[in-house]
Amino acid sequence: MNSKPVILAALVSLFAPAPFAASFAQTAQQQEPAVDRERGLEEWEKVNAVFSHPRCANCHVEDEHPRWSGRHYGGTRFHAFNVQRGDDGSGFGNAGLRCSTCHFETNSQVLHGPPGAENWHLAPAEMVWFGKTSAEICEQIKDPARNGDRSLQEVATHVRDDALVAWGWDPGPGREPAPGSAEETYEAILAWEAAGAPCP
Repeated sequence: MNSKPVILAALVSLFAPAPFAASFAQTAQQQEPAVDRERGLEEWEKVNAVFSHPRCANCHVEDEHPRWSGRHYGGTRFHAFNVQRGDDGSGFGNAGLRCSTCHFETNSQVLHGPPGAENWHLAPAEMVWFGKTSAEICEQIKDPARNGDRSLQEVATHVRDDALVAWGWDPGPGREPAPGSAEETYEAILAWEAAGAPCP
């Protein structure tokens, strides 16, 4: 909890006229974010169910290789064809085998064919979710150094509006979509933030 408003209110109460001091203290108290850990963790679990789902986590890896995982794969393995993040660190693949070689802007309609969405690429390595616990993902998502320098409001908007993120709910024939929807996940992130954004 941020102690600055409390300290400032105490100083005002010492040196300001009583009516003003009381009004200031009440305002400062209202500005303190309400932390509701139980409610916040309920909302976080909705968010984590999406972020840790294979449709999202398979491309949020800390090494060079996107994963193929999920019930229809019968296990977890590296993406075939030695697909990698890219020597330039861009996440778009190596020269000669960019992600766009196979992944177009729309899904293949062939069962388990190459999925597609606008701007297909791996997430930055610092945004790792694959193999991480709920608590680790939670701390990462709140850290501007590891979330693309975004506020939680901006994270929520990115999840709701980004075309590549939206693919997770429309992954093409034969793939299980992420739970819920982009809008529901957006709302869950905002509700989690409003409850103090607690982590497990």
